[in-house]
Amino acid sequence: MAGRTAPYALAALWLLVLVLAAATGAEAARRHPRLVPAVFVFGDSTVDVGNNNHRNITAAARANYPHYGVDLPGSAPTGRFSNGLNTADLLARGLGFRRSPPAYLSLTEKTIRSQMYRGINFASGGSGLADRTGRFLFGEVIPMSRQLEYFSGVVEHLTKLSGRKKTASLLSRSIFLISAGSNDMFEYSASPGDDYEFLVGLVDAYKSYITVLYKMGARKFSVISIPPLGCLPSQRLRRLKQLGTQGCFDPLNDLSLRSYPMLAAMLRGLSRELPGMAYSLADAFAMVSFVFENPRTDAWSFTELEAACCGGGAYGAAQACDETAPLCADRDGYLFWDANHPTQAVSVIAAQTIFAGNRSFVDPVNVMELALL
Repeated sequence: MAGRTAPYALAALWLLVLVLAAATGAEAARRHPRLVPAVFVFGDSTVDVGNNNHRNITAAARANYPHYGVDLPGSAPTGRFSNGLNTADLLARGLGFRRSPPAYLSLTEKTIRSQMYRGINFASGGSGLADRTGRFLFGEVIPMSRQLEYFSGVVEHLTKLSGRKKTASLLSRSIFLISAGSNDMFEYSASPGDDYEFLVGLVDAYKSYITVLYKMGARKFSVISIPPLGCLPSQRLRRLKQLGTQGCFDPLNDLSLRSYPMLAAMLRGLSRELPGMAYSLADAFAMVSFVFENPRTDAWSFTELEAACCGGGAYGAAQACDETAPLCADRDGYLFWDANHPTQAVSVIAAQTIFAGNRSFVDPVNVMELALL
């Protein structure tokens, strides 16, 4: 598949980082001191930890039923679109937390007041940067604009209880994780128009939301770019149905690939405009492409790169992942958990790379470096 391949030396360094991170282990990650006071999470199903459990939403945009969460304690579905933890959980663990902060809609007014000093997750599966994204398909998903409204209320609580100076200090030292845009791209690809115009609008929306967060006190942004969406099981099935051939759905991959340099340029420009703003941009397209090209290394071993672990029919994408669906036994050997989401094993790689990876995959700094700025 098309993509940006890292130079050998840098790729080897990345693998070394991952091996060392894996050797450190999850328990060590829990024990190290927190690098930041709080983590605030925004975006879609890649980082949602249960907000959609509390909305009037179709089953396709919820993950609070089996087999989701099969590898969590008690095999309990929590609303994470995974067999276990997701990237938000594992990145937060690298920063010294147990896992992602809890879903905003799972909190009461009392628990919000205690939790807001450590962070909150506002992400909603099926949502996008545009308000309309996901609404027709799934129901009451929480668009980015509403996620920021929720956060604004949290900032008001913080200011009321701690004062402006302490609130500004807390927010300026915290990490703001954003993973969004994929659902906007999915919906656009169903009825495409001018690709460049769409991508400009997508990046402009990103810029607008980051600027709003900055004005509310955010300074450190961890942004995850759009991965090669055309290689998801659902999109391989789409190609099979539309073209009668196997492989990735190229038009969607082309959009994903073109979005990264535009997002990178926007963040560079915005960081020059906004005093004190710092960011780490993860190149999800490059990361996933590298795993496709190197399915077996000292750090991981994937035996299935195309089909979903949970689901049925072609590519495991023709039947939804639920308690009636076939379930693979070797989940660490699968790249994809369901038709649209990675397994926990992939999220581990992603989080470790975002946290401690080199410039082939995170730019201009990784999240560990961002946290220490």
